[in-house]
Amino acid sequence: MGQDTNFPISPDSSVGTSGDLFFRVATILEQARGSVRRAINTDMVLAYWCIGREITHDLQGGEARAEYGKQIIADLSGRLTKRFGTGFSERNLWDFRQFYQAYAHRFEILRPSGAESSVPIRYPSGSESTFSPHLTWSHYRALMRVANDKARAFYEQEAIECGWSKVQLERQIHTAYYERIVANHGDAELSSPSRKRLSGDALPVESFLKSPLVLEFLGLPDPANLHENDLEQAIINNLQTFLLELGKGFSFVARQKHIRFDDEDFYIDLVFYNFMLKCFLLIDLKIGKLSHQDVGQMDGYVRLFEDRFKVTGDNPTIGLILCSDKGEAVAKYSVLSESRQIFASKYLQFLPSEQELQTEIVKERRLIENRRGEME
Repeated sequence: MGQDTNFPISPDSSVGTSGDLFFRVATILEQARGSVRRAINTDMVLAYWCIGREITHDLQGGEARAEYGKQIIADLSGRLTKRFGTGFSERNLWDFRQFYQAYAHRFEILRPSGAESSVPIRYPSGSESTFSPHLTWSHYRALMRVANDKARAFYEQEAIECGWSKVQLERQIHTAYYERIVANHGDAELSSPSRKRLSGDALPVESFLKSPLVLEFLGLPDPANLHENDLEQAIINNLQTFLLELGKGFSFVARQKHIRFDDEDFYIDLVFYNFMLKCFLLIDLKIGKLSHQDVGQMDGYVRLFEDRFKVTGDNPTIGLILCSDKGEAVAKYSVLSESRQIFASKYLQFLPSEQELQTEIVKERRLIENRRGEME
């Protein structure tokens, strides 16, 4: 990922001054190595961009035939491999070209006026790079295959801010994270900067919640054999991945949170806190179709939780009902349709095909738009 993988070094008190000296020196070396790795990573990504630029320039200026391009790439691959070793296969060179084309406007590096292709051109330094030192070539290779420019920029910024590994980034892309956020947000202009507000301004909850949630990583049994406590336990067992799927800025607070009111005991399945929204998120897990009773119960949970646990400075508590079937009628004709604090998201037990996921996203977008229409 381009990030340090070494564990922090702790001073060894058993060896006195010598141990303290080792600790200080080792810390300096580990920090230096991390800086070197990040610098090398940035320079390599930038080098691949420059190679892609040169290939693109050459092919655009040559014969407009596919066979010509293949011959040029094959010859270049053979010569580079002979001189520099592995890493310059034909497939990699085509990837460098695609990388440049996806990020062609990151730099403006001009050739000398009237220069032939053999004239050396200026190679930008790492300090000029706008590619993040926290993302590796593997990250950018995944990003460059995202056709939508806005989605690509969104994934890049989220990967940087959230510290996604290459595998985590690929999963977010494959499960259409951007499109699911847009479905809830209702704004195709969504990008990470637009999810930030000036200090004191409320952040839109919809821009953080996704629907549907894809929970294939839980390894749940067939729906007929699934119970709510199984779903809850699976989430706890895979909490880190669930937080990633849930959205940005969430941290786990409690499981089966107990609230007592008028000699009655209530238990909220899961409680989270979002440090960006500055509010609690209550989750109620439901197997099957969403009902009016589920919505009413969550409404009660939110009111009770705010009365007992909300502190000064917190924004309104949010309730999320996670269900396997989000009925349109209930979503339209219940407090869910008029509340800005209660939401419902459908969860998918298995990784859907691209078409199945797009169908769910379109359905969710329609529900959101109908909901907004009722509220206006």
